[in-house]
Amino acid sequence: MTSNDPLLQPYQLKHLTLKNRVMSTSHEPAYSEDGMPKQRYRLYHAEKAKGGMALTMTAGSAIVSRDSPAAFGNLHVYDDRIVPWLAELADACHEHDCKVMIQITHLGRRTGWNKADWLPVLSASPVREPAHRAFPKTIEDWDIERIVADYASAAQRCQAAGLDGIEFESYGHLMDGFWSPATNHRDDEFGGSLDNRLRFTNMVLDAVRASVGEKFVVGIRMVADEDFEKGLSKQEGIEIAGRLANSGKVDFLNIIRGSIESDAALTKVIPVAGMRSSPHLDFAGEVRAATKFPTFHAARISDVATARHAIATGKLDMVGMTRAHIADPHIIKKVIEGREHEIRPCVGATYCLDRIYEGGEALCVHNAATGREAEIPHIIVKTEGPKQKIVVIGAGAGGLEVARVAAERGHKVTVLEASSQAGGQIRLATQNPRRKELIGIIDWRLAELARLGVEIRYDTWAEKDDVLALSPDVVVVATGGLPQNPPLTAGDNLVTSSWDIMAGSVKPAENVLLYDDNGGHQGMGAAELIANAGSKLELVSPERFFAPEMGGMNHVPYMRAFQEKGVIITINTRLRSVRREGNQLVAELASDFAAGWRGERRVDQVVVEHGTLPLDDLYLSLKPLSKNGGAVDYERLVSGGDIFPKRNPEGGFVLFRIGDAVASRNIHAAIYDGIRFGLRI
Repeated sequence: MTSNDPLLQPYQLKHLTLKNRVMSTSHEPAYSEDGMPKQRYRLYHAEKAKGGMALTMTAGSAIVSRDSPAAFGNLHVYDDRIVPWLAELADACHEHDCKVMIQITHLGRRTGWNKADWLPVLSASPVREPAHRAFPKTIEDWDIERIVADYASAAQRCQAAGLDGIEFESYGHLMDGFWSPATNHRDDEFGGSLDNRLRFTNMVLDAVRASVGEKFVVGIRMVADEDFEKGLSKQEGIEIAGRLANSGKVDFLNIIRGSIESDAALTKVIPVAGMRSSPHLDFAGEVRAATKFPTFHAARISDVATARHAIATGKLDMVGMTRAHIADPHIIKKVIEGREHEIRPCVGATYCLDRIYEGGEALCVHNAATGREAEIPHIIVKTEGPKQKIVVIGAGAGGLEVARVAAERGHKVTVLEASSQAGGQIRLATQNPRRKELIGIIDWRLAELARLGVEIRYDTWAEKDDVLALSPDVVVVATGGLPQNPPLTAGDNLVTSSWDIMAGSVKPAENVLLYDDNGGHQGMGAAELIANAGSKLELVSPERFFAPEMGGMNHVPYMRAFQEKGVIITINTRLRSVRREGNQLVAELASDFAAGWRGERRVDQVVVEHGTLPLDDLYLSLKPLSKNGGAVDYERLVSGGDIFPKRNPEGGFVLFRIGDAVASRNIHAAIYDGIRFGLRI
């Protein structure tokens, strides 16, 4: 049946027919092994292909030369060993009529010198990149010759693997390092005029075309406006785009706006929660109108309506929904089947990218199957075993997830929730207006539970008899935790928890000290609310750097608020005790580094954040009545098999707990618990 949906219209790119207008742009999930895209990498892209997208771009970016060491798990496209691995990935996606391309690059200054082979980092000029802190050497003539040849060899490997095309990365890397006045201070034939600054790019394009021929698809993901005073201007950026479009050497432009040399700049290119959605879509449309050339773009286009608008209004030819597909790789399948309302939303948490930039792998804050496709399915199938009665206590993120998975498997599920609404700590986090999108984690699960016919009983403080009255086969304790104080020598009764501030049950005082011994969003969220309330605030942390449990991209809006509001930040310092003196509190500070050092702050309020303690009374009361005594076989949980040991033959049900009801962790941990345990019931 033919659809009139703009997103579902095919697009002809050279000889390639892309079956619809949706793609995942190049990004590095850091799933590589030894620089190779092995099983985990392949399954991640194959899942998106199964989900219906027309084009998946791999790597972000694959490196063409040894002196471009991986900055975040980059693929090694300079190595012949990559060809069969790329071929397997391409074949897996082609099975679902999804085209596959790869982004290749020389990172230039956007990496570190003290890794891999310890070769010098280089760039057009010796201008340091703040994000990776390397001081680059000025690229020499012999460097240019070998790197141009490396690009050509890399392109041949991609072609040999059966990929459908390549794109060059030209924002923040070596290629556009020649373009930008901020990074090119040369006075030779590679500097000065725009012709000179494009010389390296043209050398690469000529060498690549000579190696792969005219039929292979070659594009470029390029910055067309660095959007800062010293950088590449919009005028010059659009001029470069036009020259490339008219060169006959490239087949598409993938447009970026902004700079990525610092965390603060990066969030303008890739916005996080609380920032504008699709901020550069209109700009990409301007480039398309100016060049009349195939134009791709992605920058927080997270919903189908915006993507559809981008195509329908002619702003783009292909629309990138990259983080959206990390949250739900089956977006297009659901659109085709009339199930848009079932799409799991990207909530802008940027847990995925923060993990990559901090040296981890990409994980979605609320889709634990992404990146774990070998063990966790995106589509839950019915159990082949007996249908069971499942009672879940707690309707936070973990409780709702285990209820969803169990219901999808065909079990009868009842959820008991003590409060009048679902959400737990996520609802608390959304009291910071900037992070209100997180409620999508809860709303999506509530909609899914309604579709699956799961009963949620609110205002039910479940006790042992309430649970037993339901005659459960399985009881899941997802009661979360309650805030705990950091260890103090005195003054436990004088401090206020971050929860009290977030919930609004305690108002920020005039002069506040917030002690954060957790290092994540919990303390930072409370600090932001306090600062925005107009209080004078000092944020004290025992860590050697600020908020270590939170990545650099999420760090940006907090730091912006703190500096705008004059917040004082003190690190390497512990809160030792609190005492009352008159109408004020005296916070005694101490140091891990100088045993006898003491400091004092006289304030109106001391707020503390030290994670949570499990709310486990119900679990402990049910434990002796359960078949497994609450025990879980962790080896089998990871490797396969029955995960609930039979410790009590007289027990009436299986019992386990998840999320913060076990220990203080985060949203992703609770949801991961929910799905991996739910699949084993």
